Amino acid sequence: MEHRIFCYKTMAELAEEAERVHAFLPLSEHTSVLFSPCRIGAHACPNRIVFQPMEGTDGEEDGRPGEKTVRRYERFAKAGPGIIWFEAVATLPRVRASAHQLMLTEENVDDYARLTDRIRAVCRRENGYEPILIMQSTNSGRYSKPQGYPEPLIAYHCPPLEDVPLPDSCIVKDDDLKRFEEAYETSSRLCQKAGFDGMDVKCCHRYLACELLSAYTRPGMYGGSFENRTRFLRNCYKAAQSAIRSPGFFLTSRLNVYDGFPYPYGFGVGEGSGLVPDLREARQLIALLKEQYDIPLINITMGNPYKNPHVNRPYDHGTYVPDEHPLEGEGRMMKGVSELQHAFPDLPVIGSAFSYVRQFAGNLAAGMVENEHCTLAGFGRMAFAYPDFVRDLKADGRMHPAKACVACGGCAQLLRAGTPAGCVVRDREVYHL
Repeated sequence: MEHRIFCYKTMAELAEEAERVHAFLPLSEHTSVLFSPCRIGAHACPNRIVFQPMEGTDGEEDGRPGEKTVRRYERFAKAGPGIIWFEAVATLPRVRASAHQLMLTEENVDDYARLTDRIRAVCRRENGYEPILIMQSTNSGRYSKPQGYPEPLIAYHCPPLEDVPLPDSCIVKDDDLKRFEEAYETSSRLCQKAGFDGMDVKCCHRYLACELLSAYTRPGMYGGSFENRTRFLRNCYKAAQSAIRSPGFFLTSRLNVYDGFPYPYGFGVGEGSGLVPDLREARQLIALLKEQYDIPLINITMGNPYKNPHVNRPYDHGTYVPDEHPLEGEGRMMKGVSELQHAFPDLPVIGSAFSYVRQFAGNLAAGMVENEHCTLAGFGRMAFAYPDFVRDLKADGRMHPAKACVACGGCAQLLRAGTPAGCVVRDREVYHL
């Protein structure tokens, strides 16, 4: 299906185009369902809106939040989502995605504690409630750039991601993987001390834990079978769980359920099935995490922002023209989220990729929640561009086109360049390409 630029002035036009391309987009005229409360484990969630972990690349060299970091989270707090899912925070210096990625340490944990206190205070003052705060703990793996230049740590050679094969020395040895697992114990302990309600063991977008899920060709205890390919993630959970002391503190993951690469280089596809999503192993993994670690929610995503960003972030203009209509990708995400929510009806599932449909993102999120295709709706690019959409939806029942994200990819370009990332359209006084 031919790629097409977003051009829909009304929700009816959007719905008509979705029907034409057979895209699953359950739009709703009414958005009030997004403001109904729900429970996440021991925590009351005031609404169904989640601000997704969008990395700002604006920490200090020692890992502390920088001025722009604090500004961003104060804006998020004022907007009033039910959950603020804090961006990627590195577990070790070696696995930072940039020299300015956040990194939580014994020396700077008080800086994070002051920030979580500030977030709660601002949201309480502006909205009358406090959000649930989740920190994303990460190992950047293939995308590690601790000094600002690539120092990749790969699970295996992946041709779709390596135009020029990387040296064998980049493949992480089993002993290093064990050390990386142990780091999640420290991250969990510090995460609690910093005042977060939960910690995300990040397993998405082809960072290390995610890449290992597709390590079919890797020999040894971390490759081949489902048990081996999930070993790293399970051991990271085990290490993190061993440090839990705070009542109500929980573990979860932002989880890739489909990479968008063929077998044996992508998770979420079957052997010989090309690029058709197959979520059987994703269901198996979620069931395992639910049973063994009592996760109170799961955050679903797909694709790789570096190689096939159209899979999880459909766009109008980018570095390549996708061979599919953007609404096909949008529908694939919604359908995958729905399949998993129906497979686990008692587990809150967070949907993703709503931002592409601009001012109709709230209508799509409401339709998904209203029809029980997901429990909560996550917004990433939109939170950068237009955090106050939460207030506008609540007051007016709609999002305003002149404020919405336009899916230009500018924030991702800044991130890839290792410079502070934000919206170059709606927040241009602060962020520039």
